[in-house]
Amino acid sequence: MAWLRDEVWFETDVLWFREQPRKPFVPLALESAFATHAFEPSLSLPISNGLEESRRRRLAAKSARKRRVATRTMPAMALVIGSATMLPIAAFRQSSGGGDSAALQEDPPSLTFRLGPARLELPEPLFLRQGAPVRRAAATKVTPATKAARVDWHRASSVGLPYGGHLVNGTQLPVKGPDWVTWNPVTDSVPNLGYRLYGNEHTIRTIISVFAAYREAHPSAPQLVVGDISFRNGGTMDQHASHQNGLDVDIYYPRLDRRLTAPIATSQIDHHLAQDLLDRFVAAGAQMIFVGYSAGLHGPRDVVIPYPNHENHMHVRFPHPA
Repeated sequence: MAWLRDEVWFETDVLWFREQPRKPFVPLALESAFATHAFEPSLSLPISNGLEESRRRRLAAKSARKRRVATRTMPAMALVIGSATMLPIAAFRQSSGGGDSAALQEDPPSLTFRLGPARLELPEPLFLRQGAPVRRAAATKVTPATKAARVDWHRASSVGLPYGGHLVNGTQLPVKGPDWVTWNPVTDSVPNLGYRLYGNEHTIRTIISVFAAYREAHPSAPQLVVGDISFRNGGTMDQHASHQNGLDVDIYYPRLDRRLTAPIATSQIDHHLAQDLLDRFVAAGAQMIFVGYSAGLHGPRDVVIPYPNHENHMHVRFPHPA
């Protein structure tokens, strides 16, 4: 007997007519429970086919359905709960003396969670809030620096959110400029690949301008190291959960040894230069800047946000151009 899909099952377990025990012709009194167990003990044994097989298949099908449901729902729960618990876990790791010599990992954020008094709150993006002020780069704080870098400018559209969107007609940051080099987080090498360096026009202009002002203020400082921005058309990017619509950029902290590579320990960071660079991005209108817990950097609470696995780079997010 085979189990067919959408087969109808009896709610009550009854023996099929072919499975009815064959009894000798005896008086009705012998049909009592005592007589049955006394003369036909085989009836108490499990039946190896028919109804027993059907019951076993029914239970197996129910278990399979539960597994399928669990497989579909658990990743979504892990995304929400895991991201919510990541912050306190990372804070405990940093406060428990993990040490600065440990290797650092890439893990750019996709969502920023805030713990409310009664529930986990997912804040609405700043550019979607009614009446929310949008920080814009002031002309007095930005130094034009496009002359030295050959940039093919395009009027871009950043569609959707940094962790769920795409980029249309983006502008590519050159893989090397007068004030920066690019770093490939996949191969851990210089330079980065050109198709990983596309962003909104406002993003690219702000990056180049801030870099020029930073290098003018620190003539002896080494070039800055830039990581990923977005793909040419945006969308999901390997190594990242965000960086999808050209508004995010990873910038590695300047190193004390002046090497143009990503730091591998917080003790290698030039905190003075890193803080100055962060302050310039805040003044230029960055919406959010994610930094490591032990990176030793600070800024406005609504802009500079400690986040796990950002001890070797700052993740700068710009507001959505109106």
